[in-house]
Amino acid sequence: MKAKDIRIVYMGTPDFAVAPLKELVENNYNVVGVITAADKPAGRGKNLRESAVKIYAKEQGLTVLQPDKLKEADFNNNLADLKPDLQIVVAFRMLPEIVWQLPRLGTFNLHASLLPQYRGAAPINWAIINGEKKTGITTFLIDKKIDTGRIILQNEIEIAKDDNVENLHDKMMQKGAKLIAETVNLIAKGDVVTKQQKELVAGDLILKPAPKIFKNDCKINWHIEGKKTYNFIRGLSPYPAAWTVFQSMNSDKILTVKIFDTEWVTSEHELLTTDIDSDKKTYFNVAVPGGFISIKSIQLEGKKRMKIADFLRGFDIEAYLIDPKPSCLL
Repeated sequence: MKAKDIRIVYMGTPDFAVAPLKELVENNYNVVGVITAADKPAGRGKNLRESAVKIYAKEQGLTVLQPDKLKEADFNNNLADLKPDLQIVVAFRMLPEIVWQLPRLGTFNLHASLLPQYRGAAPINWAIINGEKKTGITTFLIDKKIDTGRIILQNEIEIAKDDNVENLHDKMMQKGAKLIAETVNLIAKGDVVTKQQKELVAGDLILKPAPKIFKNDCKINWHIEGKKTYNFIRGLSPYPAAWTVFQSMNSDKILTVKIFDTEWVTSEHELLTTDIDSDKKTYFNVAVPGGFISIKSIQLEGKKRMKIADFLRGFDIEAYLIDPKPSCLL
């Protein structure tokens, strides 16, 4: 069977899922339908916002379905009417069995890790937070449990020492798009040899999870070893963003502050943790165990993100203390 004769239904929602869909469409694979999240109200006006996948799919004239519930009879009838041979899932939600068992060639998922490591909703974030030097992408057949199905293909991806979630996301997105097409071609040829994930768990290997990250999890713990703090911040940048609080020394005023770009500076010093080293013009360093976290971009509550020099021009940093309370995550 030719790969481009396979009737494909594609499921995805955010930006990460657009590149693989684009790879299929631009190379003339037979995408007969796209499933994505329902439009959601956003912004002050609460206007309905379409998903990134829906926007692209509409531009290409593709059939789009947006079910509220994946077990709804109407949705499953509409899905069956598309007569999919194969379903591809990228950054979507967990599918009920009635959906993933529908196509004769099965349903496979693209996951942003080297499974079985980092199963869960936030694999890119957690790989960086944990200081990994490599990660990867995996295509696997969906089964009844989350991220546990038989592996089809995997590619390793290096994590640079200064990568944050944004640039690692983009690298993985582009390589993931190629891996999707490669997987479809392999399925079409009938050459798929899958591997059970338990075969990759050898000896004393510890599996690291990648659970969803919530706002309260993102509070910085300045008291842990500085390199871990640096990894924590870049593992949450730009989204959902690590944060701390500045507390006024002259009042009860407390400001919530998001921190994005930083640099880890190894240095011996006699400052207390969270003491500030700054010329109040060009640099802003926070003392941590083993050195300094040099803050490069920051966002005050209710303000726009700004470079540190712009921030220092309009903020009296000497009038505030950095909150020392531990993070919930680390």
